[in-house]
Amino acid sequence: MGNWVVIAEYYSDVHRTEFIRRGLDTKDHALRELRAVLHTYVPSKNIVEKRRRVYRFADQETYLVVIKGKLTEWECTLRIAELVSDSTDPDVAKRAQMDGGAAESEDGPQDRIPPGY
Repeated sequence: MGNWVVIAEYYSDVHRTEFIRRGLDTKDHALRELRAVLHTYVPSKNIVEKRRRVYRFADQETYLVVIKGKLTEWECTLRIAELVSDSTDPDVAKRAQMDGGAAESEDGPQDRIPPGY
C-alpha cells in the first residue's frame, strides 16, 4: 500500500477533508491522479454544476476548484498529501524517510505520537 493520497478540503457548516484517492505509491502517481480528478470531482453535496473554474497554486501541487451551481457557488481545495506517521504501523515513518519524504527533514517540525496514544 502506498503512502500518498489525493484529498479535497472544503467548508460545509464545518471544515471537512474528503479522501478522493488513497494508497498511491509515489508523489508523481498522486499528482497524476490529482490532475485527473480536477475536472470531474463533485462534492458529496447536491449541486447542479453550471460552470467550473480551476486555479493552480504556485506550488503546482494544490488546486482551487470553484463550481458555480444553479443557486450557489461552492469552493474546495484539491491537493496531495503523504502519510508520514501511523501509530498502528511504525514502519510508515521509516519508509517515508527512506523515500526522501517529509519525515526526513531534521530541521522542520517533527510528527510525534501524543502521550497516551
